[in-house]
Amino acid sequence: MKKVMRIMRVILTLALAAAVVGVIWQRLGPRLEDLPDSAVKPKPLDPAFVRLTPRETATLPLATRFDMPLGSEHGAFTYNARAFRIERHLGDDLNGIGGENSDLGDPVYAAGAGRVVYAGIPHETWGKMILIAHRLPEGDELGPVVQTMYAHLESVRVRMGQIVQRGDPIGTVGTAKSAPLAHLHFEVRIGPYVNPGQGYADTALNRVSPEQFIRAHRGAGGEVLNPAPQKD
Repeated sequence: MKKVMRIMRVILTLALAAAVVGVIWQRLGPRLEDLPDSAVKPKPLDPAFVRLTPRETATLPLATRFDMPLGSEHGAFTYNARAFRIERHLGDDLNGIGGENSDLGDPVYAAGAGRVVYAGIPHETWGKMILIAHRLPEGDELGPVVQTMYAHLESVRVRMGQIVQRGDPIGTVGTAKSAPLAHLHFEVRIGPYVNPGQGYADTALNRVSPEQFIRAHRGAGGEVLNPAPQKD
């Protein structure tokens, strides 16, 4: 009986202490209305942490070969105005050979078979953007998944989740706040992270040279050509 009484006294003492702390907190603790907005409003999800799940990666279309997304035969009728890693650039800026806005509205093609994992306007400097995820053949040193990115588009002709095949028209060449003259900003990224990201950085991040990637993964003879771009 004495043991039970001692236990009860301990419990009552703890309960009383908790009640005292609660009263003090109610009187002296910060109230929600006293906190800054940054402390009470939910923060937006950082896109750097958005990634494809293992299941989404495993069900991506298998991309056995890639082609340039603009122009025709091996990217003919285009030139690379700003190549990968020139002045911290994370992609290739592809232009029509006429220069200026001569390629405005030209079709942009999916570089390989894949699924659209982003289609929208992440920022005014990017303009309209498309991200396509591709599953590489087993054993590819860059695998299992890469993404191709197409930015500064005038129009987007695909939707989120859509399956595309190599050479399918997905949009048209356009401009953006950071790109007053029409061109296609084209990137190849390693990994499952679906993040619009930035176009310049001191390091290559998860990007690789688009030109070198296409050359290594073209998987077709030199006589196999792409169709020439057509205006609507």
